[in-house]
Parts: sequence; C-alpha cells; structure tokens
Amino acid sequence: MTGTTATSGQRADMVRNRRLLLEAATAAFAEHGVEVPIGEIAQRAGLAKGTVFRHFASKEDLLAAIMLQMLDQLIGTAERLIEADDAGAALREFMTDGVEVLAADRAFCEVIGRPSLQHSEVRDAIGRLRDAAEALTARARDQGAVRADVTGTDIVLLLGGIHQTAAPLLAAEPQAWRRYLALALDGLRATDAPDLPYPPPGRLRLGDTDEVC
Repeated sequence: MTGTTATSGQRADMVRNRRLLLEAATAAFAEHGVEVPIGEIAQRAGLAKGTVFRHFASKEDLLAAIMLQMLDQLIGTAERLIEADDAGAALREFMTDGVEVLAADRAFCEVIGRPSLQHSEVRDAIGRLRDAAEALTARARDQGAVRADVTGTDIVLLLGGIHQTAAPLLAAEPQAWRRYLALALDGLRATDAPDLPYPPPGRLRLGDTDEVC
C-alpha cells in the first residue's frame, strides 16, 4: 500500500467515524437529553471512547456540531421555500417543518444557554436562520398573509415556544405540537387587530440566555 493510498484510507475512516459519532450522538441526545455519557455514544457508534475525543475535544463541541446540523436543516428548508408563489403557505410550511424537527429532539431546549452555542459556526448559523426566516416573513407580509408587525425573529422564537408548550405532552402524544402550532398560525394571520403591545425583538442571540425554552 503506498503512502497516498494509506492517507486516503485514513481520511475515509475519519469521515466515516465522524459520521457514525454524529448519528449516534444525535439519536442519543434526542431520546435522552444531553446528559448521555460519552461512553454510551461511543458504544452506539461501535467505536472506542477515545475516538470521540479525537473528533470532538469536549461534549460541548459535539453538541455544537449537532446543533449546527439542526440549524442547517432549518436554513435549508427556508431557502427552499423562499421563492414559493404563496408566501403565506411557505411560511406555514417552514414553521411546521421547524417545530417538527424540534419536537423530535429532547436535547434542543437543554442546549439553549450552554457554551456549545458560543461556537462561531453555530452563532453564524443562528444569524443565517434569522435572516432566512426574515426573508420568508417579509414576503408573507408583502402578500398580506401575516400581520404587518411580525418579524423573522418572532418566527424563530415561536418555533421554540410552540415546541416548549407541547413538550409536557409529547411522550404520550407526540403530535400534540400541531395543536399549538395551529393556534400560533391563527395569531399570525393579517387581521384588523390592534398593533402588538410591545415592539419587535432585536437581533436574535440565543446563546446569551437560557430562557428561550
């Protein structure tokens, strides 16, 4: 085996091991929360515990990688919907997909406020999610599909809020979040209701607080 072939094989093994670790950790955290031991994650992945730390220096680094995957999924959904003809329907689909992702992941609210959200890539992704949600919301406002005083930051915060409202029910009724999403969507519709009693929030900074969930 030449040196180049060996290096290529090692790289392939590293990519494979990272994928296995992320898959195992995502499933474990989603099912049981963030206190799952690293050893259990390694066992699920079929790898040695030391392999985890060769890829992720700490559990916070591992959580950051998983959070980044979730954020990228939500951003991808928003970007896919941005050119939809019916902006109101696009915003509803984005919110439905977003709450569904969060409802399937017990670890989401446990991550809010942790150091993993301070990773630069995660904070950048939070900003991109806010911008993508604002683009969707702006088109829905322009088409008269939602209230004129609703912002993209409102929408992103509502995703977590809807999930947390339904959270006590999800173990027994995993689709209960759909009820609270429908209530929120009704409240977003453009009507002759008075302006909201408080101004819209500023720049979204989830990592600065543990009070989102």
